[in-house]
Formats: sequence, structure tokens, C-alpha cells
Amino acid sequence: MWFTLLNALIAMGMLTAVIATLIVLAQWWLYVEDDPRVAYVDRMLPQTNCGGCGYPGCRAFAEALVAGKATPTRCGVCSAADHQRIADYLGINASPSIKRVARLACAGGDNVSISHARYAGLPTCASAAIVAGGGKGCFWGCLGLGDCHRVCGFNAIAMDSHRLPIVDEQRCTACGDCVAACPKDLFSLQDIENRLWVACKSEATGDEILADCQVACTACGRCAADSGGLIKMINNLPVIDSSHKPFNRDPILRCPTGAIVWIDAQTGPTKGPAATKVFRKTPLPDSAT
Repeated sequence: MWFTLLNALIAMGMLTAVIATLIVLAQWWLYVEDDPRVAYVDRMLPQTNCGGCGYPGCRAFAEALVAGKATPTRCGVCSAADHQRIADYLGINASPSIKRVARLACAGGDNVSISHARYAGLPTCASAAIVAGGGKGCFWGCLGLGDCHRVCGFNAIAMDSHRLPIVDEQRCTACGDCVAACPKDLFSLQDIENRLWVACKSEATGDEILADCQVACTACGRCAADSGGLIKMINNLPVIDSSHKPFNRDPILRCPTGAIVWIDAQTGPTKGPAATKVFRKTPLPDSAT
């Protein structure tokens, strides 16, 4: 018995040695020397690993830069000086790029929209959405519990006094975390120069939706009629063709609710003159009370 056990141990030891030798040879044969520029460029990046550049992290982005597959300006966290410094090191042009920002397709704060049910569970949008859609009168509307605000690592999203997320365009890096966090799919990443925006995602039609949200789109189609082909009505919502430029403010002029706005770089969303004015500062009472 001892002889059999000894033979088994010797066989196992020989097999282990052969496998280890093969692994070492394979590592030697397949070894690819790292380009030292990758580590240097990686150190010049902000190490936020936000993914806004389209790569899973700063290291992967550095590899793409060195390989000539990306340009420094794809990093929304770096400053213009940082972009130029990386470009100078790699001997490439810091090609200009259009900054992208997160935009919210809802303007239904609690001063203009109602809830049909009172949610009393875990205070997150993700949890509330599971329970009958969150109880908000507009099924498509923002629940206002701030999941987007909490996941934003750049302090680019703040909740206003009406429980509506406000995006700071200067701080936003288009990382996409808020897009992933919103259970209502209300956030999307847009070119910052696209100032015409539909601040609603309701697919309802007619004035009946105004009983739930005073600033909802009623699918009247006036913006599309005034847009010169820039806007089409799809599923009862205005859809802006981002390739149809330059944009102008004509589509917002006759909107009766202000569901379509012009986002001014300094003052924020601007409604047309036909939009109903909103004066209420306090929350509307829930229909459940």
C-alpha cells in the first residue's frame, strides 16, 4: 500500500512540474512588453474611472490614446489644459469635441404634478418604481427620491425644492451613472450644444394628462408643425432630429404647457410665451389624501 501511495505522489509531483514548466514557457512565449507611455498617460488622467470616455476606466482609455484609437478630449473630467498636455506628450492633435451632458426628460416637480398613492417604503426611486410605478399621477414622471443625485460622483446633480433633479452642465462629465440609476429611464446623454429639449416623456395624448401634471406634453403637435422638419411626433411625443441643425427657438413658441424648452447656458430651461405660467411654490396635495 505504501509503495502504491509513493508512486502516486511521485506521479503527481512530476505532473505538477511539467504543468508549471509549460506555464512558464507559455508566459515567456506570449509575453508582450507594456508600452511605458500607457502608464505615463494613465497618471495624467483623473483616475475617476467614470466611463464617460466610452472606456471602462482610465487605464483602458490610456491604452486607447496610446494606440491612436481615441483623442484626449473624450475625457470630460480633464480640463482643456490637461487635454493639451496629453496631446503634446503623445505628439497628436487635441481634436476638439462637443461636451456631452445628462438631460432629464421631465419637469414635473411636486408643485405641478400629483401622486395617486402615498409611497412609504425604502426612500429610493428604484424601490418606489416597483410598487405600482411609484404612485405618481404621471406614470412616466420623475419620482423625486434622488437616486440620480446619490450616484453622481461629480456633484453634478442636485435636487431642487420641488424634488426634481437639476443637472449642473459644468460639472457633468457624461459618465452615464444617472442614466443607469433612473428606473423611469428619464436621463439621457446629449450634446451640450443641443439646446432644444423635450422635458417630458409621457406618451399620453390630450389635455386629460394635465390633471396629473400641469407641464406635461399633450401631443398637440404645434412644436412639430413650427419646426421646419426638425421635430416629428412619435408615440405622442415630439422627437428632435439632432442632425437637423442649427436649432432655433421656434418650436417652443406655441407650446401650451412648456413641455418643450430652450435650455439657456446661463439661465437654464426657458419656456415659450404661450406656456401656462407656474406660480405655485408648495407641493400639490396627493389625490390619495
